[in-house]
Amino acid sequence: QVQLVESGGGLVQPGGSLRLSCAASGTIFRINVMGWYRQAPGKQRELVATITSGGNTNYADSVKGRFTISRDNAKNTVYLQMNSLKPEDTAVYYCRAYILGATMVFNEYWGQGTQVTVSS
Repeated sequence: QVQLVESGGGLVQPGGSLRLSCAASGTIFRINVMGWYRQAPGKQRELVATITSGGNTNYADSVKGRFTISRDNAKNTVYLQMNSLKPEDTAVYYCRAYILGATMVFNEYWGQGTQVTVSS
């Protein structure tokens, strides 16, 4: 059974920083794309950033230059460094990954979400 567990959310003032982590556990043979998404109250879930197994990254325009996605393939973990946070970054942040596990096919997995609140 594969699980994604996020950590690192919390309350931060505007202009502050947070670092989110998402660790995959279970029977894992390979992880393809990993990414972060977010959902604010009353809004649809949206892409924040993705990273391939080779390290190619993609960012939403709203976070370019402020957020950095990275991964540690040895630890099956993806990170999101968030700097210069704004109130509009407030949302539940979710980790997503495509993982080759015991089923021997790539399946999509989501974490449970971690709350990020940017407020003074």
